[in-house]
Amino acid sequence: MKLFSLLLFLYFSIANANELSKETSPYLLQHATNPVEWMPWSKLAFTKAKQEHKMVFISIGYSTCHWCHVMERESFTNKKIANILNKYFISIKVDKEELPQIDTLYQNIYKSYKKHSGGWPLSVFMTEDKEVFYISTYIPPTKRSYSEGFDTLLPKLHKIYTNKSVLKKEIKSISHPSFENHINSKHSYSPLTIAKFINSMKQLYNKDYPGFGHSKQFPEASKIALMLELAELDDDITLKKEYFTLLDTMALGGLYDQIDGGFFRYSVDLDWEVPHFEKMLYTQAELLPLYIEAYILTKNKLYKNVVQESIAMIEEHFTYKNFYFSASDADSDGKEGGYFIFTKEEIQKALQGNSHSQEIEDALSFSLVGNVHGKVHLAFSTDKRPKGFSIFQKKLKQIRKKRNYPFIDKKINTAWNAMMIEAIYNASYIDKKYTKKANIHLKALQNLMLKNQELYHQTVPNHEPTQKGLLEDYAFFIGALIASYESNYDRNKLSLAENLLAKAQNKFYKNGTWYMSEAKLVPVDLNDKYYTSALSKIIEDIIKLSALKESFEYEKLAQKSIQANEITLKRELANTPKLAHDYLMQKNGVFVVKSNKRNFLNNMQTIREIKYPYIMSLKEDYNYYLLCTLRQCYMKNTNLNLLINKIYKNTNGL
Repeated sequence: MKLFSLLLFLYFSIANANELSKETSPYLLQHATNPVEWMPWSKLAFTKAKQEHKMVFISIGYSTCHWCHVMERESFTNKKIANILNKYFISIKVDKEELPQIDTLYQNIYKSYKKHSGGWPLSVFMTEDKEVFYISTYIPPTKRSYSEGFDTLLPKLHKIYTNKSVLKKEIKSISHPSFENHINSKHSYSPLTIAKFINSMKQLYNKDYPGFGHSKQFPEASKIALMLELAELDDDITLKKEYFTLLDTMALGGLYDQIDGGFFRYSVDLDWEVPHFEKMLYTQAELLPLYIEAYILTKNKLYKNVVQESIAMIEEHFTYKNFYFSASDADSDGKEGGYFIFTKEEIQKALQGNSHSQEIEDALSFSLVGNVHGKVHLAFSTDKRPKGFSIFQKKLKQIRKKRNYPFIDKKINTAWNAMMIEAIYNASYIDKKYTKKANIHLKALQNLMLKNQELYHQTVPNHEPTQKGLLEDYAFFIGALIASYESNYDRNKLSLAENLLAKAQNKFYKNGTWYMSEAKLVPVDLNDKYYTSALSKIIEDIIKLSALKESFEYEKLAQKSIQANEITLKRELANTPKLAHDYLMQKNGVFVVKSNKRNFLNNMQTIREIKYPYIMSLKEDYNYYLLCTLRQCYMKNTNLNLLINKIYKNTNGL
């Protein structure tokens, strides 16, 4: 009987499947049995729209997006709404992680029209000729106070579409929005200085609620990294203190998974207590270097624990055959945060027999009241973990092991894998075993995603990649290769990095502008809010290669790329902290320490502890150390500490 029921279920699933059932994207497959006649982004979809003279509805999201799930559950499984969509529209599903260049194109249109950033899901309505005439994010099935519902919106859009004069007006309002206080690109700006950057960062930073949020709190890694960079360049004690305060707040609060390790995507409150329970690979990859750097500076055990626990979590839940999966969902068994939160009874049981139970309860007092659906998501109110916590932690882990882990998006994304690999190389300061681990992951990624010198963007297990790489894939892969070189001193890694940079320049760089994809559909976005801009990352790669290869050509390319975006940097530091890092790195200069491999491996930690942000190491057959910049060498000596003192002297001391 059970076998018959299963066969019956499979039969109806196949019978009701739409075009998405042929795709490999986990997000698209989630919608493969919707009654909406979805199609993937393709020429065929737009040809069909022209042939049938239908509007196009594009829904953009990703597999672990909570509100994407909500919209599917409320509207895309609703047969009445599906019938209207099928009647008037060609409906296209886009996985924003599979096609970030398409997502960026329409997010830019949304931002230009609405005057604020969009998000996911993104809902785009356009003509058969791809002219957008209505754009929104989440849309409920019926009218709510904040939005019209699908049930009345779709017929209204059909009326607009059939009235040429009204349609033309709507298209014009979106494609040519009226800008108030438009800033002319010829506007004169005063020169950028470290003091101005510091002042801007202090204005952006929220001292009352450590971070940069005003309603939610995102762990904006590039911005946090810039805080420490500026503090080191100018010996700013206040900025450095704020850096550590923010790292402590995130590590001890609800953004961090106190039981399994790893950071959630963002906090829904200013106190960092209640997170949105998604875990993204890129979040871990970008936050880990901050905690590694903090540990280098302070030797605070908390920072070391965060790094080790987070890597262990990634290895347990996100790793497959030496590749990293993309993300885990916020929901578990249909409940947001269900896997991660505990009942008060479970907490009390885990505390039994712990000689430090009262200290733990005091440290967790404000979260033990019940902060998520009446249950407990652990967050500390102290500046360190209480004694006895590790025993308590192990008991709660055992409780979790009996639960179903949230859905894992099993995409293997080249950029995000490379980002994580670079972070693992960074972690070798804490434990040398991480170098070997990063080597294994880099080799696996290279074997899978680099075919005949062609880099690919992503795939899923047991499938060969077919989608050609984007600028972000080249930028982060080159970054991982440079990190690998500085850990192993294999010159082949530098040669490959140079080859890929030449390929990226040929594919994505035209007339002084870097584009996301070969199609040059949209210039690269400089915004670092979710993860580092591919443009800012590849500029950093170019500066590093310029220093290591003593190349004025690379220096010139980096300078041109920065100058082309300098107005944006001056106007939008809040969104472009990694570009600010590139600007400062180029302006202040990279110091390269040259010596033999044995000297570097024996003194790796000492070199990492230099309090100047732009230090690199280059293997040469010297028994001594040689200190150089791109244009000159300063000192040759067998005493590394003398070279370090020379760096401090040349940078006015740190």
